[in-house]
Amino acid sequence: MGAALAAALLLLLALFGGRDSQPDPASAAPEAKVAAIPAGLTNHQLAGQRVVAGFEGKTVPSVVRRRIEAGLLGGVILFADNLGSRSQVRDLTRSLQKIRRPAGLRRYPLLIMTDQEGGLVKRLSGAPQASAETMGARGPAYSKRQGTLTGRNLKNAGINVDLAPVLDVARPGGVIADTDRGFGSTARQVERNAIPFARAMQRTGVAATAKHFPGLGAAVENTDFAVQRIKLSKAALRRVDMAPYEPYIAAGGDLVMVGTAIYPAFGKNPAAFEPKIVRGELRRRLGFKGVTVTDAMGTVAVSDFGGTKRSAIAGARAGMDILLYSDWQSGGKAESAISQRLRTGQLDRAQFRHSVARILGLRAGLR
Repeated sequence: MGAALAAALLLLLALFGGRDSQPDPASAAPEAKVAAIPAGLTNHQLAGQRVVAGFEGKTVPSVVRRRIEAGLLGGVILFADNLGSRSQVRDLTRSLQKIRRPAGLRRYPLLIMTDQEGGLVKRLSGAPQASAETMGARGPAYSKRQGTLTGRNLKNAGINVDLAPVLDVARPGGVIADTDRGFGSTARQVERNAIPFARAMQRTGVAATAKHFPGLGAAVENTDFAVQRIKLSKAALRRVDMAPYEPYIAAGGDLVMVGTAIYPAFGKNPAAFEPKIVRGELRRRLGFKGVTVTDAMGTVAVSDFGGTKRSAIAGARAGMDILLYSDWQSGGKAESAISQRLRTGQLDRAQFRHSVARILGLRAGLR
C-alpha cells in the first residue's frame, strides 16, 4: 500500500468513526423515549403526570389512592418509613400498580422510586452491597456487578426507578466525599465506575437517575438542610462536575436529577429553577433527551425561593419534567399550581405536553 493511500485511509477513519474516535456527546445522545399523549386528559391530569410524591406508612393511604385514580399523581417515592419486610414491600408496590387509573393512563405503570445508592443512602435491604466510594475503589467490573444486583433487588420488590447513581465528583472536603457517596474524586474516576453501575441496572429494567446536576461535589453541606452556593466558574463546572454526564447520556441514561444548590455562574436561582442550567447546559449543550426530575422540593433552598406553588411553577418553566415531593400534600399543591398556569397560558402548552410525553415514554418501558 502506498504511503499516500495509507495516510488517506487513516484520515477517513479519524473522520468517520475509527475505533478511537470520540463522538460529540450531544450527537451521540439516544433519542428520547416519547409516547403519544392519550386523548381527553384534562389540564389537571396532564399536570399530575409531572408530580411524584411520598406518603407515610406501609400501605397506600386512601387520599393517595384517590389521587392516582383521578390521574393526579404520576408516581410515588418510597422512604424507609414505607418499607418493611420483603413481602410487605411487594404487597405495597403491587397495590399501587393495581389502582385503576383513567383509561388513557392504564397502560403506563406508575413510577415507583427510591434512593438506593448504597452505603449511608439505602432504603431497601439487599444490593448494592457497598457505598459508591467502595465501588469506585474496587473498579468498574465490581460496580457493574453491583448495578446488576441492585436492579434485580429493586425489580423483585416492584420498584422501577432508582434515584442513583451519584455522579457528583467527590471534591476533597465536600459533603459527597465525607459521606462516601461519590464514585471518585475526579471526573474520569466517576465516569469509569458510575456509568457501568447505571448501564447494568437499566439492563434489568430499572431506570437509573444520575444526580445531582450540575454537580454537588463542592457543596460543604447537604442541600436538604442548608442553602448551598457553589461559586465555581462555568469553565470549572463544565470541565469537572458536568463531565460525567456526557458518557451517562451517551450510554442511554434514563433520568437526570437536577439539584437545588445555587450556582452564581449561571444565575441566582436554585439549579432546578434555572433555565440556563436545565435547558441550556443539560438539554442544549449536553444533548440530554431523557426525563429530568428535581431533587426533593422541600429543601431549605426551595423554601427560601418562595414556597411550594412558586417553586413548582418555576421548575416547570425552567424545563423540569418531574417535580419530586416527599409528601402528597405538597405534591397536590404543585399539581394545582401548574395545571392552573397551563390553563391560563402562563406555561407553554407545547413544552408542557412534551414533558408529559417524555414521562409516559419512560413509563411505557418499565414493566
